Amino acid sequence: PTGPPPRRPAPPRPPDGGAPRRRRRGRAKWLLVLPVLLVMALMGTFLWARSTYSKIEKIDLSAVLDPVTGDATNYLLVGSDSRSEFDPEGESGVQGTRSDTIILLRITPEGAAMMSIPRDLWVEVADTGEMGRINGAYNRGPANLVQTVKNNLDVPVNHYMEVGFGSFVGLVDAIGGVTINFPNPVFDPGSGLNVPTAGDVTLDGQQALAYARARNYTEIIDGQEVKEPTADLGRQQRQQNFLRTAMHEVGATRNPVTLVRVADAMSSELIVDDGLGFWEAMSLIRKLGGSDPLTVVLPTEGVRRGQAAVLILDQPEAEQVLAAFR
Repeated sequence: PTGPPPRRPAPPRPPDGGAPRRRRRGRAKWLLVLPVLLVMALMGTFLWARSTYSKIEKIDLSAVLDPVTGDATNYLLVGSDSRSEFDPEGESGVQGTRSDTIILLRITPEGAAMMSIPRDLWVEVADTGEMGRINGAYNRGPANLVQTVKNNLDVPVNHYMEVGFGSFVGLVDAIGGVTINFPNPVFDPGSGLNVPTAGDVTLDGQQALAYARARNYTEIIDGQEVKEPTADLGRQQRQQNFLRTAMHEVGATRNPVTLVRVADAMSSELIVDDGLGFWEAMSLIRKLGGSDPLTVVLPTEGVRRGQAAVLILDQPEAEQVLAAFR
């Protein structure tokens, strides 16, 4: 016989083709593997977070802190100014640390409220019984500051948190900056704040610190330099505005890696009382993320005590404000 040999018939193909079946098998494998990977990632993040929290310095303040007895919790937040971080040569003449910011934060099921306590508030210091500025009470330790706040304002303090300004910078950078609205360009030669344009401006860590610490806040209005006349009151309001914005952005973050980076950035200069556990700290972050804390001004008036210009409570308005924190 001549010509090509007869061709064998091809084997029958599956009705829906082989490639789709292989793709379905591949997808099925990923559906089995994906939950395992997610669990591993979550466990890794959890262990990272626990490890980071364990690095945070914890101090025993059980002798002065009040137990939480209801559904409201008061946190005393302190921003400490370590001159070694920003003035390593000691040119300022200030040694050690001092409390630059004192805020009482109240968390309830209805929301959160924060009240700044002016550093120049004239009080009876707990451990000496002498009169002085409230930030002076911090110089002899957190326990003395907590007791001084309780004695003079008659408010409970359930937990204590202190952050150094060095880690404050790291917190802001870890969340990619914090956006603040500036009605006008502003600067402060003392703190280093320099915002040349008005509107929403995202501040990095260093500029955020300069914003929070500004004591000579000067706006450029119609080409003229206008220094803020409210002095420390305006500074308190800016600090509250900044903290409210920063806490909201941190709490609203759904990326656990970002949250751990925030904690890691703060851990070196963060101090908490040893009664604040890991899960309670996580709960605090979650609650703040879902709220817009009310900012409260403690009514005060300026007076002179000897050669010192200080602040005292302006009654009865101050009593009405403090009642909301009891």
